[in-house]
Amino acid sequence: MAAQSIKKTEIWSTTVIMSNKLKDHEVATSLQSQQHKVRFSESVQSGSIIFPLSGIAFLLANAEELFNTPIEAVHDMIQQFISVHRNSFLVIVAALHGLEEKDLMFRIQLRFLGSNLRIIPAHNSADAVKSMLTVAKATCKPHIENILDKLLQAKMHIVENSPVWKKLDQM
Repeated sequence: MAAQSIKKTEIWSTTVIMSNKLKDHEVATSLQSQQHKVRFSESVQSGSIIFPLSGIAFLLANAEELFNTPIEAVHDMIQQFISVHRNSFLVIVAALHGLEEKDLMFRIQLRFLGSNLRIIPAHNSADAVKSMLTVAKATCKPHIENILDKLLQAKMHIVENSPVWKKLDQM
């Protein structure tokens, strides 16, 4: 019987700084259960989740709360967030992203077009955590170098095995 290769899954752990308002939130519990070092701070904006090693920050917002807040207050909150954080993401959590939620995201995108804000829709806290960790891991210094190395290897493999380059070599 052929031996099966067992894929080793590397456990990735990082430090996360969160606002005190998220202390009892599902996102904080989920990050702590995944062995991340979660630190709570009063000095960061309410709803902020910061990954210092990746250099990115997320602003967690519930769609219902955004609907119940005047649009100017929402814009001010987002403007304050992106003025502090260079790589910023707005995570909008809604069980269903219907027309109202899509319209809200569209209005926010139009207002902050050309800024460093990116919007991530999420259906629940687990979805939000998964998205945040994916982005944070992909932008973390040791992992980004590994990703770039793999992309360079793939590019070299494509160039080496390209029929176009073989034909050019024959000429």
